[in-house]
Amino acid sequence: MPLRVAVQEENGEARHAEDLPGATARGRKKVVLLSTVAMLLAGGVGAGLVWAGGGGKTLEPEAGPKIRQVAVAKTDMSGVREMEGTLGYDSVRTIRGAGEGVVTWLPKQGATVERGEQLYRVDERATVVFYGSTPLYRRLDTPGTVGRDVRVVADNLRAAGYDIGQQPAPGTVVQQRTPVDQQTSADAGSLTAAGTDQTTTEPGSGPSPSAQGDDAGQGAGAGESAEEQTGEGRSSEPSRQVTVKEGDGVLTEGLMSAIKRWQKSVGIEPTGVLESTDVVVTRSAVRVSEVSAQTGDAAANELLSVTATTKSVRVPVETLDLGTIKAGQKVTVVLPGGTETAGEVATIGTTIKADQEGESGAGVTKINVTVSVDDAEAVKGIDAAPVQVRFEGEARKGVLAVPVGALLALREGGYAVRLAEGRSGEGRSAGGRLVPVDTGMFARGLVEISGEGVAEGMKVEATA
Repeated sequence: MPLRVAVQEENGEARHAEDLPGATARGRKKVVLLSTVAMLLAGGVGAGLVWAGGGGKTLEPEAGPKIRQVAVAKTDMSGVREMEGTLGYDSVRTIRGAGEGVVTWLPKQGATVERGEQLYRVDERATVVFYGSTPLYRRLDTPGTVGRDVRVVADNLRAAGYDIGQQPAPGTVVQQRTPVDQQTSADAGSLTAAGTDQTTTEPGSGPSPSAQGDDAGQGAGAGESAEEQTGEGRSSEPSRQVTVKEGDGVLTEGLMSAIKRWQKSVGIEPTGVLESTDVVVTRSAVRVSEVSAQTGDAAANELLSVTATTKSVRVPVETLDLGTIKAGQKVTVVLPGGTETAGEVATIGTTIKADQEGESGAGVTKINVTVSVDDAEAVKGIDAAPVQVRFEGEARKGVLAVPVGALLALREGGYAVRLAEGRSGEGRSAGGRLVPVDTGMFARGLVEISGEGVAEGMKVEATA
């Protein structure tokens, strides 16, 4: 937008440079050149004029901006901002294998894997998707084991239709006993709450040795109990008491029995012992976004990447602009081709990143804002794409407004508009009266104004 240049004569009357007769002749009355500064308002929609002290040199005129007449209008205004974003699948995650096995099966790119379905296989042992928030970070082989990871197993098997029995309530004290593959059928008993009688299972009903090769009975004499054994691989520690907390699960006999039945259904040896590599815990169903391994590769590598099955838009927002964006705020997403769909601000990130912009390399700090899309069908055929996100801001009804180019910023502070009076010549002004104004909202190249003498239909000057 062209800038308006102003000067001030020694008697204090402000006029436009082009209105001063003989401004180029030497020896004429001195004029003070006033600095002009572009003021980027409302995201760079307008420019205004700032008056500041100059050096007292005679002004050499240059081709200035054309001046036009505009009327003060009564209108509705809303602070709408459009920002660039990227549409894509949510929650990208890389899946790594573990151990010394060999990859024997992988899904196809684009496949959706739901609860209870296998994600990959190592040495023909399936790794299955469970839903939850706590990963399996340990081997679950000890009756009475308590933790949030056990709760994930219990919840998923129950959701899959398995009878897991009764889970102890929070506050219950349970006995955490010897690991399953270190027990013999003679001492394998049922899990009970502290202070109750402990019962034993029927002979031969205990879990079988682990599929990982632990030798449950090696080194034991005939009739020798697990507590009497001191050989390698045996535990000489007594059972200990553990208190169940809110959100915990307990590895009860009923749950271990359900694990056996589930293992059999997915092709794992039914031991009742769950390895940490048997399950990948996700928030919900996942989509395979990339397969980075091949069958025959070592398992202890990156195998594949998954995402959520839902899509969202990530918008990098300058930290200075975050005050106008709130969680739950309604937005409009403009898709490639111009199609629009409704959305909502889902989350506002907390990690600040610095982008290097401009020739000076000045850092601009930004935070990612995630926008959810209300209509999944509207983006069904798009895996990833650049989009525009329109943020609706504050709205004002029936306010007086002029183009931003009509504002003059005064040296003593505040703003004014110049009345379009006594115009002469092409794009020249004979010097209309300045009217001080208060500014309100800036939006779409307009600025809300108010003040004494400001009325609808009043003619003022603005840059063309």
